[in-house]
Amino acid sequence: MRLALGIEYDGTDFLGWQRLSHGATVQGAVEDALSVVADHRVEVTCAGRTDAGVHAICQVVHFDTAAERSPRGWMLGANSRLPASVAVRWVVPVADDFHARYGARARRYRYSILNRAARPALEARYVAWERRSLDAAAMHAAAQALVGEHDFSAFRTIACQARTPFRNVHAISVGRTSERVDITIEANAFLHHMVRNIVGSLLPVGRGERPTGWLEELLVGRDRSVAGPTAPAAGLCFIAPRYPREAGLPDEACLS
Repeated sequence: MRLALGIEYDGTDFLGWQRLSHGATVQGAVEDALSVVADHRVEVTCAGRTDAGVHAICQVVHFDTAAERSPRGWMLGANSRLPASVAVRWVVPVADDFHARYGARARRYRYSILNRAARPALEARYVAWERRSLDAAAMHAAAQALVGEHDFSAFRTIACQARTPFRNVHAISVGRTSERVDITIEANAFLHHMVRNIVGSLLPVGRGERPTGWLEELLVGRDRSVAGPTAPAAGLCFIAPRYPREAGLPDEACLS
């Protein structure tokens, strides 16, 4: 039997999603908890690996098991063994050919910036901080150059192992609510550090240091060395992947 899970986590105290031998990871915590509930070793496959310090509202994973438990039993059992910063939100039986990574048609991220003179205290783990005033409208206008299928080499880390730099950005928006600026982006897939590198290049536009056409220049130039720096991990949150509705997952993980 194959099961899909929706998992929420605070990535601050983890070395990222992927299991490592030398430190705490979200995958390691999830697999250890599920293995106790299943009474056999469980290995999960996720929709998209996140880096150290990056959070998730609905990471989707799948795994196979012969253990007979109800969806509620899997959820409660796993949560009783997970650290407080990780929670299984739902469990759904899926078809044997469902694949959390390859079956996802899109993925959504949100990057949040607290834009005020004083540094954050209550939200310090979940937002980046920018003391200089940002023009969210200018950032939004600049970001529209990224919509569509392009070579995103200018926003790709040197450590990226993807076979191609081409990705298809379905939508990107920048909006302000009071002191908070949110950048939301959906694409078929992402390169390593792609969202954080895009944000790092949008910030000079928001501060008025670069024109709105700068993002398009960077995209065409394909030179990472002249783009903005990588934005901090704390502001980044993986919202959810999107799958065809016939997969039978909750609405938050389905195509519109």
